[in-house]
Amino acid sequence: MKVAVIGGGAAGFFSAIHVKENHPNASVTIFEKTKKVLSKVKVSGGGRCNVTNGTESISELHKAYPRGGKKLKKIFQEFGTVDTINWFESRNVPLYVQEDNRVFPESDNSESIVNCLFKEIGKLNISLETGYCISKIKNLDGRLKLYFKEENKIPEVFEKVIIATGGSPKEEGLKWLKNLGHEIEKPVPSLFTFNNPKTPIIKLMGLVAENTQVSIQGTKLKAKGPLLITHWGFSGPAVLKISSFGARILSDKNYIFNIQINWINETNYEKVTGLMHQLVKTHPKKTLRNLKAFKLPERLWNFIVEKSELTLEKKLHELGNKGIHKLVEVLCNDIYQIKGKTTFKEEFVTCGGISLNSINLNTMESKEIKNLYFAGEIMDIDAITGGYNFQAAWSTGYIAGKLKN
Repeated sequence: MKVAVIGGGAAGFFSAIHVKENHPNASVTIFEKTKKVLSKVKVSGGGRCNVTNGTESISELHKAYPRGGKKLKKIFQEFGTVDTINWFESRNVPLYVQEDNRVFPESDNSESIVNCLFKEIGKLNISLETGYCISKIKNLDGRLKLYFKEENKIPEVFEKVIIATGGSPKEEGLKWLKNLGHEIEKPVPSLFTFNNPKTPIIKLMGLVAENTQVSIQGTKLKAKGPLLITHWGFSGPAVLKISSFGARILSDKNYIFNIQINWINETNYEKVTGLMHQLVKTHPKKTLRNLKAFKLPERLWNFIVEKSELTLEKKLHELGNKGIHKLVEVLCNDIYQIKGKTTFKEEFVTCGGISLNSINLNTMESKEIKNLYFAGEIMDIDAITGGYNFQAAWSTGYIAGKLKN
């Protein structure tokens, strides 16, 4: 049996390995259109490779996927985060779980993961051909003929084909699969940072507010977590999470919208006002500059005071109800206009791709074309940061590799 795997990323390698483990006599070839393979694996997590997430509960795990969500439960039951950890550790790649549940190799170097995957394809005699791009697939009554863009490569016929080409930034890149009858969800960027290069807050670039809530005005989108101020606007887990869940909505808004930042993640205004009155009572002669309130970084607190049109030398007893109200308003509802986004080129994630309606999720086989399978981000599956996108690649690759009909 001849099997082709299209795409030399995480999902492609994992699919190919599992094809060979399940069908030892199969002849398996990975085709990659560029000269580089596993490039996302190499750069993920700042070159450390955030290989999966430590969340073991499947009912919690699926919540990290804005696209896919509940439909992924069955997939994770078959191959979940614990299975990923065991798979790598049983191949001499020890992993560790960070406090935030992200999982990395103990070496803190993505080469450990890359080398492990290369070792496996070598051991299993899987062929790797780089620099070949598939232009068309022709269905020959259950067998599949692959056509290549490169003129020096003649078309080849395979019994089974797994497509693991990753997210396509443009719909045009999915046309060859649409032509086979697959439903396409329009690709738009997911996981991006918010731009507002002219806002005065960027003078605090590099500063992290640990416990914030960010929401998008006029929508139900909100996310909690650390917020990073950058030289172009806002980033950090809270922003990346909201960009993932709001990928389509924010695309429709052409990336021009208002965000509301609650710097202390406390939405009960009365409670915050009460806390401020308590501080005034306890430290009436303290200046706002010397007030270490709400565990905020000093530079951020000073910025909030000045944005509230108060002076840092003002004493607490001089604030009055009006001054307290102004402070609470900025603390809990600080509004910024966002104009544009910045995506991470290497860790680019797209929402959209082959609609899950076109795929049998028990086998990853196409509902339109027999013996054609999908794995990874080519499908309309994507997640927030934290190792979840790789987990979807490992899980779907594992199932596709069974080649079940």
